[in-house]
Amino acid sequence: MWRLLLKLLCTVVLAAELLFAQTGQLTEAQAFSAIELATNPSTKLAAAEEFINRFPNSNSRIKAAELVAAEILKVQNGTVAIALVQRAHTIFTTDKEREILKPVALEAYATGNRSKDAFKLAAEILAKNPDDLYVLIQMTSAGAEEVRKRNREHVEVALQYGLKAIALIEARPKVPRVAGDLSNSSSLDYASELGSLYQQTAILYLGKGNTDQAKARLSKATTLRPDDPSNYALLGRVMHADYVTQMEAYEGLPEGKQKQETLKKLDALLDPIIDAYAHAAGLALGRQEYVQLMQQVIPDLTTYYKYRNNQSTKGLQQLIHKYKR
Repeated sequence: MWRLLLKLLCTVVLAAELLFAQTGQLTEAQAFSAIELATNPSTKLAAAEEFINRFPNSNSRIKAAELVAAEILKVQNGTVAIALVQRAHTIFTTDKEREILKPVALEAYATGNRSKDAFKLAAEILAKNPDDLYVLIQMTSAGAEEVRKRNREHVEVALQYGLKAIALIEARPKVPRVAGDLSNSSSLDYASELGSLYQQTAILYLGKGNTDQAKARLSKATTLRPDDPSNYALLGRVMHADYVTQMEAYEGLPEGKQKQETLKKLDALLDPIIDAYAHAAGLALGRQEYVQLMQQVIPDLTTYYKYRNNQSTKGLQQLIHKYKR
């Protein structure tokens, strides 16, 4: 019985709101409530547009912008998010409202393959607040992703952002969250971001051709995030790149004692590479998100392990399982 009464009450309320909308008697509270109750970005934007049109001088405009911004941040598709942000800009036109939308636009540009727009907007935000960790972290990640795609256009500025973010976090683990804070919390512990930042700055250093810094930062990343196989896989690849370079130099040496001694040293370089790859494989075992990483690591791991063990793989599985999570 009570369910029937509740359903009837909801029907009456909905009918009343429709009547108010049709007759122009919708109150400000009811219009704002429509924004709060909207369950997706498009309906929230539509409700916000209706609210702003009816009550352009409302004191709740900022709160409406925050509600819309928080909803758009949930959108994973960058292209869709950009379209939503552009529509939001036509609704929220004051400086304060646009400031609220900036971190949302930054996220959308970064995930929507609009890197130039993302770095331009980041520079605007950081010009006002150079220590905005949300932006520094976001753009470090965006720059590392570009390097992965072999685009080095923003590698220098992204690296500077990353180094600054690390310095700020290590100097003061808990800091205010500025542009990106759309929650009720006024602060956020960014210390958990350090592992990712060390990995990303390592990738950025690789983009600049600095393998020594890349190795040092990946080693640090493995201590900060010891359960992340990608750190060990990357570390192995960097050491492998050094090995290949030295092998090329070795092949140009004349036959003799020096060449033989050089080969012994090069063979020894394979051991930390094997260990890093085995560590990555062990941590990745049974984890669906790292299937591709396993496919990349296992062939080289097997080849070098066999080379160092008389063409035998005996003991390889034990080595991998040694590092299983």
